[in-house]
Amino acid sequence: MIENDVAEILIKKNLTIATTESCTGGLLSSKLTDVSGSSAFIHLNLVTYANEAKHKMLGVKLETLEKHGAVSEECSYEMARGLFELTGADICVSTTGIAGPTGGSAEKPVGLMYSTIYTKDKSETFKVLLPPKTPRIKMKEEFVKAVLEKVYTFLIFL
Repeated sequence: MIENDVAEILIKKNLTIATTESCTGGLLSSKLTDVSGSSAFIHLNLVTYANEAKHKMLGVKLETLEKHGAVSEECSYEMARGLFELTGADICVSTTGIAGPTGGSAEKPVGLMYSTIYTKDKSETFKVLLPPKTPRIKMKEEFVKAVLEKVYTFLIFL
């Protein structure tokens, strides 16, 4: 399982990780903490589902939320950067998106997801677009798997 591979690299490189999740509702955190010994690398995990939580806890600018929305590259980046400033963890990961089955628009359809991996030296924000008819739980699982795969690749080159 990919979370075991991520954990192995975190432990080997003596790194900590923190997560802030919106659309995944703690599933990313759950996957990471499913690994025995995860207390060696987990720093802090938050579920910042509401915009108010993103703003108050992570410092996501109200202007960003108004102009770009919570489901945006900009919000994802600010969530991860804010988590880094809050925790000082070596790697901070955010998730935001529309897991459906309701919601979404032509501009931002159900299945549109963003994640940012943030460190003091570099960051990477990426978009995942899953089929809108995917059941909500399956959508969350697929997105978390994609995020963990990106974190793994990011860690290899860190």
